[in-house]
This record gives sequence, C-alpha cells and structure tokens, in this order.
Amino acid sequence: MRNLLISLLTMSCGLTMGQSALKPKISTSADALEKKVVAWRRDFHENPELGNLEFRTSKIVADHLRSLGIVVQEKVGVTGVVGILKGGKPGPVVALRADMDGLPVTERVDVPFKSKVMTEYNGQKTGVMHACGHDSHVAILMGVAEILSSMKNDLAGTVKFIFQPAEEGVYDAKLLKDGKSGAELMVMEGVMENPKVDAIFGLHISSVTEVGKIGYRSGATMAAVDQLGIKLKGKQTHGANPWSGIDPIVTAAQIVMGLQTIVSRNVNITENPAIVTVGAIHGGIRQNIIPESLEMIGTIRTFGTEQRQLVHRRINEVATNIAESAGAVADVKIDTGYPVTYNDPALTDKMIGTLEAIAGKANVNVQPVQTGAEDFSFFQQKVPGLFFFLGGKPKGQTSPAPHHTPDFYIDESGFTLGMKSLASLTVDYFEMNAVKATDLQASKSKKDKKSK
Repeated sequence: MRNLLISLLTMSCGLTMGQSALKPKISTSADALEKKVVAWRRDFHENPELGNLEFRTSKIVADHLRSLGIVVQEKVGVTGVVGILKGGKPGPVVALRADMDGLPVTERVDVPFKSKVMTEYNGQKTGVMHACGHDSHVAILMGVAEILSSMKNDLAGTVKFIFQPAEEGVYDAKLLKDGKSGAELMVMEGVMENPKVDAIFGLHISSVTEVGKIGYRSGATMAAVDQLGIKLKGKQTHGANPWSGIDPIVTAAQIVMGLQTIVSRNVNITENPAIVTVGAIHGGIRQNIIPESLEMIGTIRTFGTEQRQLVHRRINEVATNIAESAGAVADVKIDTGYPVTYNDPALTDKMIGTLEAIAGKANVNVQPVQTGAEDFSFFQQKVPGLFFFLGGKPKGQTSPAPHHTPDFYIDESGFTLGMKSLASLTVDYFEMNAVKATDLQASKSKKDKKSK
C-alpha cells in the first residue's frame, strides 16, 4: 500500500510539474506565431463571409487543423468546424470557441486588407465586413491549435476546438436549419458531446479595451436578447381628414414613448439594466394618405429570467392598451433570442489567476455588464464557461470606433495575449482537475485498505 501511495504522489507531482513546464513553451510559441496569426486575420478580414456562408473560412480552418494532426469534423451547424485534439495523458475535455461570420457593413477603414466584398441585404446593396472582430477570433484560435498540438503528448486531457458560424445570425431564412443557427444549432447537433465537454473558454476582441488588457465579469456578463415585432392596424383615410380614420402612425409614436416607461418605471435598474429599443418603423406610401397599417421592429435586452418575463409582459400590455385607446389593434410578437452570457462564478474564480499571471494583475479588470449579446451563452447552458474580453484598442487612442460600425479597427499586437490566454487556461484547467482526480484515487485506496 505504501508503494501505491508513493506512486500516486509521484504521478500527481509529475503532472503538476509537467503542466507548469508547458507555460514557457506556450509563451514562446505564441510570440513566434504572431506574424502568422496576423496574416491569417488579414486574409479573413479581406474576405469576410456572412452567417452560414463561411465556406472559404471553414475550409482554411479545417485544412489547418488537419495539417496539425487534429481530428476534424466539418459542416457542424451548417458551416462549422470542430477539431478534437486528444492529449497523451487522460484528463478532462476543454472546449475553445471562435466565431467566424462577418456583418453587412461597408468598411471605411483605410488599410491594405480592407474588405471590398459586396452583397445584397434586405433589398439594399451593402458591403460585408468583419466589423466585430470575428476574423481575429478565428486567427487566434488557429494559433492556439498549433501551440497545443505541438505539445500533444504532454497534455493531460482533450481539447475541442469549435469554429462556429452565424454568431450574428443569418441574413436569409433559407440558411437556417430546423429554424436555428450558430451556437444553438451546434449544441443541438451534439457539439458538446462525444467527447463530453467539461468546461468551455472563449474570448472577444474589444475595440474599446486597450491592447494588453483583459476585461471579465463573474456571473451575468452580457445580456439576453429578444426580437420585438409589433403590427398595428388602423383605418386608412385621406391625410386631410384624419377624423375619418384611425392613424397607426400617431399610435406607433405613442407606443414608442410608452415602451420607454417600462425601463424607467417598471424595471429595478439598480440591480440590472434593461433595454427596449424600436429600431425601425415601416408604414405609409404617400404624404397625404394615412395608412391602414404599419410594422415596428426592435430589440430587447435583459439580465435575468424574472426581469425578462416582466419586460415581455409589459411590452405586450403597453402596446396593446395604447393601440386600443386609439381604436387600433396591436399584434405583438416577441421571438426569444440568445440567453444571458453567464460566467460560472466557481470556474471564473479558479481561472482568473491564469489570466492575471499572463497579462499582469493590473491589466485584468472586472468590467460592467454589457448590453450586447453573445450566443456563446448556449454553450454555457450546457457546461461551466468563462467568456472574457481581449484588448484591441491602440494605446493612447481616445475615441475608438464601436463594434458593428464602418470604422471598427483592431490593434493586432494584442493577438499574442489572446493565444497565451486560451492555451494557458486549457493547460491550467487540465492540471487542476487532473490533480483532483489523483487525490480521489488516493482517497479511494485508503478506503479500500480500511475495508480490508
């Protein structure tokens, strides 16, 4: 029995030392890969593809993973790519995720790799641009795959690389599969199984966070998002005789203002923010005709189940009752979108030390909740996850362009920190959980001895 305990202790210490010894190699490899990752990112940036149309991007990713000896699954969630790297030692399964799609935005940034891709969206000609940094995410994760595959025999676990399409949704309903897309569809198709994932990590480049810094938040981090649609039916009449009809345009204006009172008067915003935004109103055809009907569309952002239910209920009540008071009829439809992006507190607490060790404690900061939304949340519904923000704003810049805008710009010097972060989180998670498994084996052996 004494020899068994000595053997188990040796295994535990050896594993810890082995995993820790990988850190310098991760750092060196990430630095060496910087130019390669930047080149990948610029290529993706110059050739963006919309949701579920990432055929070129996914082929480049799949070919790269295969060249590293990683087992590859293609066409997961339509155009998604999944790579599985089994380490040389037993251990847990960690998933790392990058999203691949661009946006219908015409780029204004004057860079040599500026996107010139054009498409038609909602009947309008528009450019296609990586205006949210997904090109950076793909390139960084390709680099991480190269780093971790180079130390395959020393890894105490399995890595699942998830390259996900359609995080921004799709721009043609025909591109949906079973009515779903993106992370939700990949989860439905079993991406978190075979092998079963134990934890997932992901990052998002940020144009408003200085390069070299990392932002995170434990618990609710990004908002749940839902789509709002309201159809108003009034009574058409001549614009010179409004008393002869029921004006849906005036009613819509009253509803827009009424919806704002939900956030200001019904939601306890000292606990969590909420947003109800009407983004478009379509109705009418001529200056002297009051139309019979119109449509309103908008977005809803919330940070909790009860809050979400409250906001949905009040939207329906406000719109319906204001319409009724005007003699009109409101048909309210709310389509549920992404859940809250929720960083598991226990996992976050354990892993933040890894990020602090890489970036420096002063450069890793807790940030406020973000009212943007992320479908990474679907993965987090299945297993504990940590989603953090990687700095991409040039140092000294005071007015960075927001995401989803034509002037969106990223400082590529932050990519090495991204690679080091994801690779080190993986290795540290393996170490923490492998040592725990060894402790359980030792405890079991002690119990077996007592029973004898």
